[in-house]
Amino acid sequence: MSEARPPFPPFNEDTAILKVRAAEDGWNGRGPARVALAYTEDSRWRNRAEIFQGRAAIEAFLTRKWQRELDYRLIKELWAFAGNRIAVRFAYEWRDDSGEWYRSYGNENWEFAENGLMARRHASINDLPIAESARKFHWDACGPRPADHPGLSDLGL
Repeated sequence: MSEARPPFPPFNEDTAILKVRAAEDGWNGRGPARVALAYTEDSRWRNRAEIFQGRAAIEAFLTRKWQRELDYRLIKELWAFAGNRIAVRFAYEWRDDSGEWYRSYGNENWEFAENGLMARRHASINDLPIAESARKFHWDACGPRPADHPGLSDLGL
C-alpha cells in the first residue's frame, strides 16, 4: 500500500481517540481535497440520504457541504471501537447564507483499511435551528478545536 494514515487498525482506546481527533481536525480545516485523502480511493459513504463512492465524489460532496454550511465547527467523540471499526457521535454548528444558525447532531460508523484510510463511512445526522446566542463552539474559524475547548460530554451535548 502506497498510502498510509496512522494510527492503524486494530484500534485500542488510545489509537481510536487519536483517529477521531485527527478526523475532527481535518474536517474543521474545511479543505475538501485534503480531507478526501483520508479515505480509500473507493471509499463508500452514506451521508444522510446520499450514497456515493470514491474520492472524487467525497471531494465534490465536501465542496458542496462547506459552500452551504458556513462558519462550520465540528466536535467528534469516540463512542465505541473494535478491530478496524470506530463509532463516533458528533455535533457541529454552522450558519446558512441568510444568517440562520444550526447545530447538527449525528452518529458515524467507520471501517478502516489496513493502511489506516477509511474505507466506509455511514452517517446519520439531524439539524436543529439555534439562536446565535445558543452557540457553544467558539474558536477561530477554519482550524482545529483548541485542546482546552470543551468536548461534547463537557458541554452537556
